[in-house]
Amino acid sequence: MNITVKTIKQHLKDKEILEGNFGLEKEGVRITADGKLATTPHPEEFGDKTENPYITTDFSESQIEIVTPTFQSIDETYEFLDLIVDIVNSTISSNEYIWTQSIPPILPKDDEIPIARYNNHQMGISAEKYRQGLAKKYGTKKQMLSGIHYNFSFKDETIQKLYQAQDTITTLKEFKDQLYLKIVRNYMRYKWFLIYITGVSNVAHKTFKSETKNLLDKCDNFGGIYSDDAISIRNSSCGYKNLIELYPRYDSVENFTTDVKSYIEKGYLSEAKELYTQIRLKPADPINFLTSLKDGIRYIELRTLDINPYNKNGISKDEMKFIHLFIIYMLLKEETNYEYYQQEGFRNEEKVAEKGLSDELQLKCDGKDISLKKWANEILLDLIDINAQLNLGYDGTIKYIKEKLENKNNTYSMQLINDVKNKGFINMHIDKAAEYKKQSITQLKQTLNENPQAKIYYDEAIE
Repeated sequence: MNITVKTIKQHLKDKEILEGNFGLEKEGVRITADGKLATTPHPEEFGDKTENPYITTDFSESQIEIVTPTFQSIDETYEFLDLIVDIVNSTISSNEYIWTQSIPPILPKDDEIPIARYNNHQMGISAEKYRQGLAKKYGTKKQMLSGIHYNFSFKDETIQKLYQAQDTITTLKEFKDQLYLKIVRNYMRYKWFLIYITGVSNVAHKTFKSETKNLLDKCDNFGGIYSDDAISIRNSSCGYKNLIELYPRYDSVENFTTDVKSYIEKGYLSEAKELYTQIRLKPADPINFLTSLKDGIRYIELRTLDINPYNKNGISKDEMKFIHLFIIYMLLKEETNYEYYQQEGFRNEEKVAEKGLSDELQLKCDGKDISLKKWANEILLDLIDINAQLNLGYDGTIKYIKEKLENKNNTYSMQLINDVKNKGFINMHIDKAAEYKKQSITQLKQTLNENPQAKIYYDEAIE
């Protein structure tokens, strides 16, 4: 598939390539006032976690997950996330907070981390059994890593126009699948760039996994450990990865599903959702994933994003716009025929996560050495060109990216290192959590008074 800037300019209206469907999922653990994991049950105010449309749990009872509906703009998606974050912060116990970091807080022993509990129905029994299997396989502490998932699809009308502009792929379904598969393949190659720009999980507490100490060689004197070079421990070799490296084929949906089925048959995975890739293909029916995927890819889910502690919602509009531009770049970027792109992308991902702030870091591009700085600036020039030629209006996003490439002190990860040196990992994030809770309580009252639609969402979120 070869979609070019010229194709878009000839067959789409101005800025039509920007139109799409957006959604977010935000995980975050509840903590006590002293920075310890809150082991109390999921707040009963949120009702049955399988029925609440916006607020549920992830692996643990202590881990709240916010899920937005799908909206047709970044602004709408962000505003909804902002509302639900305020509802969560305002509703949880007065002596509990939402931890503002992907790396967990002070953790108890493995067997004291509570696995999410469900009502005694078939779906709940299956969910608990799956989590118990993960706990045994990976340990409960690693399950407490949290992040942001960014869901996106182009509008069907946009895909239809691009399909009609070519004569190579015969069916619209196959064209749509191949469009998203190309984005996924390129994402595997370039995800390291997103880690550099948005990564901010380069500090941990000593109660986290012991192997983290192999990457983090400095101590903040408050139980926190860090490295001057690291960017994202969550995306590092100590992050949430499968026990063995798995590289399914992404040349077709059929080959992808065949490979995933083989991993399950061989015992590498308990089920398809245990494949922990940085980006996922998503079908209409996620419960029957592999079967439903044969009917076509509905959207893609980007899973690389760390929680941003410098934003109440864990993600900023700047980040959302950057990722949107990045997706369009993945669609337009011409692919090479390098066979081992997944393996190379995996190595680059871990290198940048663990050593990305080093001025001397070298990556691999199609088997050849290239410095992070050189490659990153090449990508920046491509983004500038796409933004200009397609009149996307993402000038502020380009500036946001450029500032972080020109001076690493402008990255979230370097800012976090400096703050942790001054205040300590735990104290810094406790202060942020308390600050955001206070903001949410004030903001929610104002929002509910001024916005009737917000009151409807509130009633749906609170039992």
